[in-house]
Amino acid sequence: MNMIAQNVLAPPVPRSLAETGLSTVLLRDILLKSMFRTNADTASHLARIIALPLILTQELIDLGRIQKLIEATGTLHANSGGEMGYQLTDGGKARALDALAQSEYYGAVPVPLSEYSAQMKRQSIRNIQLTRPQLTHAMGHLVLPPMLIDQLGPAVSSGRSILMYGPPGNGKSSISNGIRDAIGDRIYVPRAVAYAGQVITVYDPIVHNAVPEAEDDPTSLRKSGNRFDQRYVYCDRPTVITGGELSLDMLDLTYNPTARTYTAPLQMKSSGGVFIVDDLGRQAEPPQKLVNRWIVPLEESRDILALQSGEKFEVPFDTLVIFSTNFHPNQIFDKAALRRIFFKIKIDGPNQSDYLKIFSLVAKKRGVPLNEKALVHLLKVKYPTIGNVYANYQPVFLIDQMMAICDFEGIPYQMSPELIDRAWANMFVREEEIQH
Repeated sequence: MNMIAQNVLAPPVPRSLAETGLSTVLLRDILLKSMFRTNADTASHLARIIALPLILTQELIDLGRIQKLIEATGTLHANSGGEMGYQLTDGGKARALDALAQSEYYGAVPVPLSEYSAQMKRQSIRNIQLTRPQLTHAMGHLVLPPMLIDQLGPAVSSGRSILMYGPPGNGKSSISNGIRDAIGDRIYVPRAVAYAGQVITVYDPIVHNAVPEAEDDPTSLRKSGNRFDQRYVYCDRPTVITGGELSLDMLDLTYNPTARTYTAPLQMKSSGGVFIVDDLGRQAEPPQKLVNRWIVPLEESRDILALQSGEKFEVPFDTLVIFSTNFHPNQIFDKAALRRIFFKIKIDGPNQSDYLKIFSLVAKKRGVPLNEKALVHLLKVKYPTIGNVYANYQPVFLIDQMMAICDFEGIPYQMSPELIDRAWANMFVREEEIQH
């Protein structure tokens, strides 16, 4: 059965070439380039490649024949339901080469920017209604104070920007991923968008998780499932996660001078989904500079991109941006930038009781029996040496260390004060001068 999200309106299938929103010349040239670059020679095969309905693909082939750019081969393909075969004429090959010299893009016909903008409105991240059970279920693997869910719920449901800050190792990244899992519905991502005669590829299999679709038989009169514009891919809401490698140029259109095509920037690929900027403050560019780039998009839900020619144009900015940092916000932002980030949520280390809960859960999951003496030693002897500051990552670290020691010593998994000491020694580096 073909699943289509109830709350997201599908882009309608174009019923005429005019309804694609593109010029006939652009449509024809993409068909010619696709024939030149692939071995497709039947209308149904070409329809799958250029992502248009069979009837419109046939219309473009007939137009090419009238213009003496395409000719019938006179061959009927038995394996394609007795379909006629087609090939480019010499004039068609010359036109395809000319079009390829202007842009190497071929394949799925792009969606005009105006139609893309309309579809983004229909499937906006701000339309999602997240409930407490959904969020709690998605965060089920984390031990979080109830107050944190109280803060996260409205933040995610609003689809506005979130800044999570606090000491390292307390699950900011895991919470970001939990938010992504909680959202969980699906949207339509364009394979490519057209603006001012330029093609910008958007769909990216690394970022977008496509939902398998029911295959339609192109020769069949009854269509089973794909009742939406095939220039889009039906996907889970996307998530882009960046860390210390994020730079300002990743937020601009990428131009390939060889292929003469554009690739959408990260925030456009994450449209309708989540953009996580992890470890803010670890990038080459200062955080203030990075956030300055987002000020207009965060406030006005639109982004400005520029072509090679310098021409600027507007695209929808429809992304839940989650900034995560180990720094205090006042250290890395000015007041104006902080004002524009809608929700500021501190993610602190656990108290002793939650720490013990996490420790017990991890031990149980890893199959390491709890030992009272070892736990008393950990809480009364080891933690006072670091001012009793607990972090969420520490139980996992300590238990994995003890398991590694047990494997090495050839003994069953266990914990003891001695094993706690050996594991603890690897958690922190001793302050000392190294002689060079």
